[in-house]
Amino acid sequence: MPDGFAHATDYVPGLVQEIRYFGDNNFVGRPIDGYEAPECILSIEAAEALASAQEALSEFGLGLKVFDCYRPQRAVTNFAEWARDPDDTSRMADYYPNVPKDELFERGYIAERSGHSRGSAVDLTIIDLATSEEIDMGSGYDLFDPLSWPSDLRPTADQRANRMLLQRVMVDAGFNLLDEEWWHFWLTEEPYPDTYFDFLVE
Repeated sequence: MPDGFAHATDYVPGLVQEIRYFGDNNFVGRPIDGYEAPECILSIEAAEALASAQEALSEFGLGLKVFDCYRPQRAVTNFAEWARDPDDTSRMADYYPNVPKDELFERGYIAERSGHSRGSAVDLTIIDLATSEEIDMGSGYDLFDPLSWPSDLRPTADQRANRMLLQRVMVDAGFNLLDEEWWHFWLTEEPYPDTYFDFLVE
């Protein structure tokens, strides 16, 4: 791990990790290249900002669960290779039921580069600290569908309020939000805006 990076749990007390690309519970259906451990790695600046968000939520008995943090470039390449294989659709029903696989690039769901590889982006949700259960966001993580857009009106009022809460604590902590994914945020003042790293997650 290069200087300037850290395991997020060293900075964020009580952070729950469910790193989806380390295992098979993801849209590809298998572990992804570059993930040697189920660990959230971030730039130190992003980890410190995430700690601020965690602290704000903890006052209400809530906390953060991360699904993905730093993502090696080899993992992004692995996604692109998978997207070009028309026959591998084993997780279509769960993650892209309404999008033909050959349109994943065109619609922006898969790309050759990812902000995650710059080390200051994070995918996450909110949990109830008393039960460790995720609060209801109206769609699952990594669902390739407009239902995942924070602006989509199909989720209930409570689900939209939960999305808004996540947005608020993350923006207040110094992150930007993405219009197409309620779970994705990246540090406004990211320290490596032009560098795509490829060290292992371990």
